[in-house]
Amino acid sequence: MEIFQVHILAADKNFYEGPCVSLTIPTSDGEQGILAHHSDMIAAILPGTLRYQTPDGPVQLAAVSSGMVKIEKNEVLVLVDSVERPEEIDAARARREADEAREAMLQQKSRQEYQLAQAALARAMNRLRVKAREIR
Repeated sequence: MEIFQVHILAADKNFYEGPCVSLTIPTSDGEQGILAHHSDMIAAILPGTLRYQTPDGPVQLAAVSSGMVKIEKNEVLVLVDSVERPEEIDAARARREADEAREAMLQQKSRQEYQLAQAALARAMNRLRVKAREIR
């Protein structure tokens, strides 16, 4: 299979930079698969599961938050607020965060606070989904 360069960057760390055989990202249009020589594009990334495969390894999973992807000249740049491997996710902490977000949503203080709580809940639930896939 042909390879392309990928750069997966979070606000606080450089997650992965190197050759890639395939990449799947969650977008508003569903999961977007990327292979070598993909057409140039820019798209929004939604919280979900990112999958990538290096030339010499198995498919890797990561929980990503919102961000963007840019594909240009066989090079992919993924910029997200946060990205975590399944083994980095603390399931108990994610469950606590989900519970706190649900409670904040019930209090409905303001529209902005409600939307922030919704985003926190989506992130926590996504982290739990990715963690559950690691256990299988």
